[in-house]
Amino acid sequence: MTMARELQAGVMTGISLLLPITLATMAVVLLAPVLPRLMVEYAQVPGHDYLVPMVLTLPALCVALLCPLAGLMGDRFGRRRLLLFAFLLYAAVGMAPLVLIDLRAILVSRVGVGIAEALIYVLSTTMISDHFTGAARDRWLAWQTAFASLSALLFFALGGLLGSFGWRVPFWVYGSALVMFVLVWRYTSEHPANVSGQQPEQAPQPMTAPTKVRFAFIVAITVVAAVLFYTVQIQGAVGLTHLGLTSPARIGVLTALASLGVPLGTLVYARVAGQGPARLLCAEFAMLAVGFLLMGYSRGVSMFLAGSFINQLGGGMLLPTLLVWAINLLPYQVRARGTGLWQSSFALGQWLSTLAVTTLSLRFGGLMATFALLGYVALACMGIAAVALLLFRRRRPDGAFAAF
Repeated sequence: MTMARELQAGVMTGISLLLPITLATMAVVLLAPVLPRLMVEYAQVPGHDYLVPMVLTLPALCVALLCPLAGLMGDRFGRRRLLLFAFLLYAAVGMAPLVLIDLRAILVSRVGVGIAEALIYVLSTTMISDHFTGAARDRWLAWQTAFASLSALLFFALGGLLGSFGWRVPFWVYGSALVMFVLVWRYTSEHPANVSGQQPEQAPQPMTAPTKVRFAFIVAITVVAAVLFYTVQIQGAVGLTHLGLTSPARIGVLTALASLGVPLGTLVYARVAGQGPARLLCAEFAMLAVGFLLMGYSRGVSMFLAGSFINQLGGGMLLPTLLVWAINLLPYQVRARGTGLWQSSFALGQWLSTLAVTTLSLRFGGLMATFALLGYVALACMGIAAVALLLFRRRRPDGAFAAF
């Protein structure tokens, strides 16, 4: 009986902490199909051209700014209780536009969604790290990336379907946070020992200076990685139009097919995670570089899509590599705030991506030239990872060398 209970707790704990990542995706993607209807609804509001799109973008901005604070609060006040509160807040403010009429009131509710999203994003990831160790931790964290990518496709389709019944209808989906509240309340505990028999790391474990330097390196390279990753996510469809495609339906299908490289990449990562982060970074940045160069120098749709898929495959491997590497450096006492810093750097890179592509396109001859230029940036990152591999490798107990 005890063995069955532990098996159930292990699987269901992982699922209950994996599902919340979909709420971060939902905040933006679910409403994208109804944005035109919102523009029409509030066409008479002064400045609506700027205000209405903020319904989508405000939560992401809050995540970028508030993740470190969310982590600090989690370390100080308890991760589980704060996560449970965040689910309730997310459901309440997420569904508020069902009854709100004033556009500015809706925007205030979207700030509330962003606050809740920052807490959920940081604390669910941190609690996966608290409840699992070793290969199991790596797998659950990698599956977060795959889950987020696949849920984006689902929520876009769901938002379009529900939006056909009116622009308010998709907001009902925010109530799904209440289901996640029940799952986390039922299958997790504030301390890992209560779930999986592990002993929580109660003794203070301050980060050493070399570890802090290593973590700072991860945070810095994560910003660059996020810029590279989201360039294809955001600009891939635009690149297809440069090659002559005009059908929105065909562009959408082809872009979605290329994006399947992301979840496939996370599955590949789960098989090769033991190679060490530096070796993986070399391979992953090489894949991003090859993808960008194929896209930038392509003269047809097939070559462009091949490059896009290779790029996204590398991105699907790169993101869990950086996340797992960062979290494995963090002692229990500062794990939430460290996770928050990493996720804030990732969100910052997402925000910088559009700005970087626009600036480079204006200076270097358009979008396709920018893709090629970013390929060389990825090659430079591969070189940095290779140098780091040589400088910072360490000897394992068995006498072999481990990459970081």
